[in-house]
Amino acid sequence: MSNPSKFNDVKEVLFPTLAQYVPIVARVHGENHPEFHEVYKLVDAIMEKANAAGAEKPDLDKEFNKLRAVSDDYTVPGDVCESYEAVYKMLAELDATYHA
Repeated sequence: MSNPSKFNDVKEVLFPTLAQYVPIVARVHGENHPEFHEVYKLVDAIMEKANAAGAEKPDLDKEFNKLRAVSDDYTVPGDVCESYEAVYKMLAELDATYHA
């Protein structure tokens, strides 16, 4: 069984940066990478559910499954900036911690 405390620790560290980066990456790369708009929606859903759950572990299996599908398992396209790459790394870490 996964550790909700560890997920909450990682969430507290990553959510502020994701909240800052994701809208910018969507604006900058959304035209050439329309899939990132779906990533944006999923990140918002994950953050909303996780914050609403408080210290409890939220049910995010559906969102992480969709996120992995949309992002091709967090594969960074070759023509994007470091912020895009950072978002995918943070999401992969959050996903791994959630499922640990």
